[in-house]
Amino acid sequence: MKASTRSLVPPFTVMKILAAANARRAAGQPVLSLCAGEPSGGAPEGVRRRARELLGSGDLGYTEAVGVPALRAAIAGHYRRWYGVDLDPRSVAVTTGSSGGFLLAFLAAFDAGDRVALARPGYPAYRNILRSLGCEVVELPCGPRTRYQPTVEQLDRLEAPIAGLVVAGPANPTGTLIDPATMDALVSWCAEHDVRLVSDEIYHGITYAPGAAGAAGAPTVAGALDRGPVVVSSFSKYWAMTGWRLGWLVLPDDLVDPVDALAGNLALCPPALAQHAAVAAFDEDGYAAAAANVARYTRSRRLVLDRLPDLGWARAAPADGAFYLYGDVSPTGLDAVTWCERALDEAGVALTPGTDFDGVDGHGWVRLSFAADPAVVAEALDRVVAWQRRL
Repeated sequence: MKASTRSLVPPFTVMKILAAANARRAAGQPVLSLCAGEPSGGAPEGVRRRARELLGSGDLGYTEAVGVPALRAAIAGHYRRWYGVDLDPRSVAVTTGSSGGFLLAFLAAFDAGDRVALARPGYPAYRNILRSLGCEVVELPCGPRTRYQPTVEQLDRLEAPIAGLVVAGPANPTGTLIDPATMDALVSWCAEHDVRLVSDEIYHGITYAPGAAGAAGAPTVAGALDRGPVVVSSFSKYWAMTGWRLGWLVLPDDLVDPVDALAGNLALCPPALAQHAAVAAFDEDGYAAAAANVARYTRSRRLVLDRLPDLGWARAAPADGAFYLYGDVSPTGLDAVTWCERALDEAGVALTPGTDFDGVDGHGWVRLSFAADPAVVAEALDRVVAWQRRL
């Protein structure tokens, strides 16, 4: 016997780096982690307080497959508040993290053999989930000329039709945004060519250009559901609720029932405790706590950008949003994997190699996450600069 062909996807290297960092820490060696996209602040106090109440007296049995009505209504209210978009709560499906959301969306939208396009560099789970489902991944090489985002011109040049396009803004690992005009052009192109657009919007709210595209700082496709796109979002980043494993989809009418059926069969329901508690994320205190986290990321981002000349990295993607800097370490003479291994061993700092995000050109790049406390980021930068000078 052997493992299925569909299971033969590469592991997410950042998890290996995390394991190595944890082993170093367990051995009593100092380590500063800038490798994971994990906010340091934790869930808003109102969410935690509600969870404590529920653990004492709440009904934490199975919920509806796509989420409790109160949370779906609260998410719809969030779209009115941030985007001015009126959603029917029926179009919202609560999921087990955005990861569960991607699985449900891809299963509902694509058949085995479908060609689905996405940007390179990009989040590796997109392509790995798609390939495990039997889809053909079409990578669009995206660089500084297009701010590391796909364009309609690239889509027009494809040699064969595609069934889907996955976009992200702010993106992982680059942190770049898709401007509203480009997003609208992508939505229109996909609608005209019968292509399902899936928009990863999990970093909305974590942007660094005040007033850009409203409170979220980035455009959503939720207002264009009549043209077929799907939104994937999450509580993990803006509300710093990574381990609560809670995300959501915003769905066009034709995918509402298929996602409901798939969700009930695959996982029964998302975590009940997290669902009931997460309603509190949408009160004023919840928004205020998240905004305070973004202010902290803003300080850390400034520290990183100010040290770029000292780091000597040849190029870096513009860090418009999220909490990442994607930088070119090729001037050090080390490939990305070796650079990360030695940085951890010799400087005690964990970063992620670009090969996780770009299997063609990522060998010279690393991703630095500045989601940690500014003091941790500052010390880690000092260590990396000093270590690189010794190379």
